[in-house]
Amino acid sequence: MRALRYVLLAAAALSLGSTTARAQGFITPFLGYNFGGDSSNCESLTSCQDKRLNFGVSIGAAGGLLGFEEDIAYAKNFFGEVPGVENNVFTAMSNLMIRVPAGPVQPYVIGGIGLIRPHVSLNPTSVSSDNNALGYDLGGGVNVMFSPHTGVRGDVRHLHTLQDVGIFSLGHIVSGQRLNFWRASVGLALTF
Repeated sequence: MRALRYVLLAAAALSLGSTTARAQGFITPFLGYNFGGDSSNCESLTSCQDKRLNFGVSIGAAGGLLGFEEDIAYAKNFFGEVPGVENNVFTAMSNLMIRVPAGPVQPYVIGGIGLIRPHVSLNPTSVSSDNNALGYDLGGGVNVMFSPHTGVRGDVRHLHTLQDVGIFSLGHIVSGQRLNFWRASVGLALTF
């Protein structure tokens, strides 16, 4: 827990330091694809369709090699689409970024902590399950800039809760274990 405090303190310090004149702001709306771990898996269920798409936005600032990012994403039918069941996963992550800021191709690695919120609701019985869990993400990607302010961003991240979640999903119980999955995304990279 002590290490978590140091990470939070470093994230706060970096976010304050990124407001210098050299910092460049960015916003990246994206579409993503969830895979692996606890994401949609309908093999053993009837009337279930795999739904793996998500959408979100990343907003941040970077100056030189370091940057800070807020990543917010929503995945409807994260556990699969079944009649009479609603489910989703919402994530909001605060990330530190290490990047190569030169040239039109700018690779980066990213990691941070934040909220992972799974939700499952059975409509006919009005039974629902929600959890707010502290989690982390680790990953990397590349920005390919076509002009000084416009480009495309490709990204792959692994998301994982730091604490056990107790929800029921489609066909199995996710209880006493940590939620984890991968997300690949592509988005429009806008800098200002």
